[in-house]
Amino acid sequence: MTDKTTHTALRLYDMAWAVAMPFLRVSTRLKDGFYPRQLRTETLPDADIWIQAASGGEAYLAWTLLAQLRPPGPIRILITTNTRQGMDILVRAAEDLAEANPALTLLPGWFPFDRPSIMDRAVSMAAPKLAVLLESEIWPGFLYTLKRRNCPVFIVNGRMTEKSMTAYRKFPGAAAALRPDRILAISNDDAKRFGRVFGDRGVSVMSNIKFDRLVIDPPKGETQRLADFMVNMRPAGSPFLVLGSVRQEEEIQITKIIQKIHKNRPDVITGLFPRHLNRLDRWKKTINDIGLNWCLRSNLHGPAMPGDVILWDVFGELSSAYAAADAVFVGGSLAPLGGQNFLEPLVYGTVPVIGPSYENFAWVGDDIFHKGLVVKTRDHSEAADRLIEQIDNPAPRTEIIATANAFIKTRQGGTRRACEAIEAALRTG
Repeated sequence: MTDKTTHTALRLYDMAWAVAMPFLRVSTRLKDGFYPRQLRTETLPDADIWIQAASGGEAYLAWTLLAQLRPPGPIRILITTNTRQGMDILVRAAEDLAEANPALTLLPGWFPFDRPSIMDRAVSMAAPKLAVLLESEIWPGFLYTLKRRNCPVFIVNGRMTEKSMTAYRKFPGAAAALRPDRILAISNDDAKRFGRVFGDRGVSVMSNIKFDRLVIDPPKGETQRLADFMVNMRPAGSPFLVLGSVRQEEEIQITKIIQKIHKNRPDVITGLFPRHLNRLDRWKKTINDIGLNWCLRSNLHGPAMPGDVILWDVFGELSSAYAAADAVFVGGSLAPLGGQNFLEPLVYGTVPVIGPSYENFAWVGDDIFHKGLVVKTRDHSEAADRLIEQIDNPAPRTEIIATANAFIKTRQGGTRRACEAIEAALRTG
């Protein structure tokens, strides 16, 4: 792509943003920070590094990264996000790092709209010496402005789907003009996809920072107290099944799981955790319709009856339920929803059962299934069968915790690898 062609493409991109702006104004996702992101009256602080963390998940990754960063001297870091959740996390990170790592001055802010005319002002204000994008952040206006000002660009913890790769490869000239200087991808497959879009130079593989955030160590205190309560709330010999983070789109399949398990083990006490509590009334009717008894967790102060379904209407107790469960199913996985966090039950020595959809956690890799730390099933019927097997033959929790710890430890170290790359760039920049 020639400079003239690139300039024309960026002008069209800028015009598209101008047309979209009135619609973005009414977006519930973008209403927080809408005006600051236009930079009409606000300014961005000058910074040595600009880190972009799109939302909550990336903000936690940035926090983990910065906690280990050891720059050659005091530095100012502008760290931006697109969402209110991300901003709340970054504000907490700034407070935490002010004490833990005084060499860093963390400056949370809203990521400006990627309209090139806005980004030109933004990069001019901040004047970073290095820009770091987390995971899959590829913003044409931002990248083009950084490249034009000779600011090195890193992608850290990088991931790219086949779909994204196919889309980017339709514009090879644009990819060449926006090419990051260094890409640390989370897998060989991701590295190959980045290479096919941007070329192989500067592309390498790192362990996912998310593994450094995982701790397989059962917590004590309040969680253990609640877990002990849940163990005591059931009659002797009654197993405890947890159906965690159940989503509306899979409620029919979950109902069939409950029916099949109770047909085989009528003494099972089921803890049902809807992802959204506004579904509780619907679940009351469903449990009545299939002929089982239900009770609300908030009304339970002693042992439940064998065969009861406990509808969880109390926040913050899912972890404790995992700690007390004989078998666990993690929802968001029977419908094409990408799955909920199936790693948490491992902390308590329980192997989770999931359905076929787990794209949100595909970064963990398939080895976790091969090692038997997570049971992946094709449908609700197979999921029920595997849960019955776990109820009938529970595995030793200490062995599961030890295996999970070994699995995670061999995949840690990505944070230090990314920090070393950033530290080297600061020394030579």
